[in-house]
Amino acid sequence: MPGWAMIEIPAVLFLASAIRSSLGFGEALVAVPLMALALPVEVAAPLAVLVSITIALIVVVQDWRHVQVRTAGWLVLSTVAGIPIGLLALRTVPEPVVKVTLGLVIIGFSSHALLGRTRRRLEDDAHLWVFGFLAGILGGAYGMNGPPLAMYGSLRGWSPKHFRATLQGYFLPASLLGMFGYGLAGLWTERVNRLYLWSLPLVVIATFVGRWLHHRLDSRRFRLAVHAGLVVIGIILLAQAAIGSVGAAGSRF
Repeated sequence: MPGWAMIEIPAVLFLASAIRSSLGFGEALVAVPLMALALPVEVAAPLAVLVSITIALIVVVQDWRHVQVRTAGWLVLSTVAGIPIGLLALRTVPEPVVKVTLGLVIIGFSSHALLGRTRRRLEDDAHLWVFGFLAGILGGAYGMNGPPLAMYGSLRGWSPKHFRATLQGYFLPASLLGMFGYGLAGLWTERVNRLYLWSLPLVVIATFVGRWLHHRLDSRRFRLAVHAGLVVIGIILLAQAAIGSVGAAGSRF
């Protein structure tokens, strides 16, 4: 690995880990595209999942009292049900189409919330399986479990502590299942482990930095930060779709 990449990868993972620890989601869409500038995606993706497991484990150990175990468990089960459809979509639906659709939905949802034009709330977990299922589809196809879960937490009106802790209670088993899949596919390699161990000290530090930032946000500011983060993710998805479309068009000439 080039010397500059040994600096870039830990730096990217530090930033992504701080975001994930403070908001509870969003690190994959930051980490994977940036790491892919220096690494093959088949290395960047399992590396990001290993980091996800680390952050989730630290947060769950710290905040286990705030994890809504039943909710997290049902989200994981409904996610598992959606993964095969996501894998099928990966093979049959053009990636730019999925990313544009997802990006527009996320931006529309969070922009509406940021403008204060919605008071919609889900009063119970009756619709939980829909969001978990969507997370499974998007996770199976593109590793993007987070946005549907963040939208669900927002609609349920979770407090910042419950939001962050419950999402980590979800991501821990979901990411472990993901690494099991990467292992079966032969993508959990010595190189992934080496990069993970090299970056681990900064990931741990970033997790505590994110925790510090999280505790500086009251409920209103946390809600604004979550929706602002979702808008940024939506914009990133639209940009990725545009770049992918340009690349596909160029390859035909």
